[in-house]
Amino acid sequence: MRFLKRITGQREFSIFVIVAAIFIIMSFTSPYFLTKTNIHTLLLALSITAILAVGMTNLLISGGIDLSVGSVVGFTGIVAALLIKKAGMPLVLAIIITLVLGALIGLFNGFMVAKVGINPFIVTLAGLSLFRGLTYIVNSGQQVAQLGDAFNSIGQAVFLDVQLPIYYALLLVIIGDVLLRKNRFLRQNYFIGGNEKASRLLGIHVDKVKIINYMLMSAIAAFAGIVMTARMGAAMVYAGTGLELRVITAVIIGGASLSGGEGSAIGAFLGSLIMVLTINILSLLNVSIYWQTFVIGGVLLLAVTLDTLNIKRREKTIIKKT
Repeated sequence: MRFLKRITGQREFSIFVIVAAIFIIMSFTSPYFLTKTNIHTLLLALSITAILAVGMTNLLISGGIDLSVGSVVGFTGIVAALLIKKAGMPLVLAIIITLVLGALIGLFNGFMVAKVGINPFIVTLAGLSLFRGLTYIVNSGQQVAQLGDAFNSIGQAVFLDVQLPIYYALLLVIIGDVLLRKNRFLRQNYFIGGNEKASRLLGIHVDKVKIINYMLMSAIAAFAGIVMTARMGAAMVYAGTGLELRVITAVIIGGASLSGGEGSAIGAFLGSLIMVLTINILSLLNVSIYWQTFVIGGVLLLAVTLDTLNIKRREKTIIKKT
């Protein structure tokens, strides 16, 4: 009974119940919802958001945020394509260089936040424009296509009737959740997000942890950029546009807080699933595609509002106890 109470008391369990309810309701509402094709399409759409959500969860737990991830996805995707197509670089080397580039972008973001002391919202908002601009500049706004079967197989290959990006997402979510729960270094993010000053007094190297967090986030975004480019078979200059809002919304729905100190990779995955389900349901119900951005904004506002109310409720509870 104690174990059952502990499980049902988790935020992730509540989100899982919501997801299950959506599946049950939609199975009666639309005959196409539970078809093999729709489920595969849904999971494929989920994969990129879920991959990015793992890194974003880690950042939000530490009290950070990254608004540049969508632009980094687009920028690194086109860089990888140019390295293969125009520079004639071997596939493995091109992937390694792209991932390193992603980590260097994160190093820049982390340095500006941790060492220079600029608000992460401002730094990464600037990065959103900077890296989107570079995406257009590096190839004069042109897409890069015909990248070869070897590269395309990264995002298009199928194993047991399931495309590889879905496996990437599931694997990364599992690894991310285990590390956030068990890894001593990543566990420090909960202390930093909960109380940064106290964390410094405890001897935690806060600046170092923050910089590594941003490097991980951007490296994951670079990986997502490679996967997305391979899945589409071409590097598009608009790839990743608006992705940061979907990812942040998903992570907050999944239990992370903008004030830091809370969150899990499993919760982020379930939050991502709710976001993808919302878009999928709108499509199945023949709701205009123009409403999707509106709905995402509304869900984000609702998630942030609930997060803020939850924080205020906890503060009142603490005050009453003291």
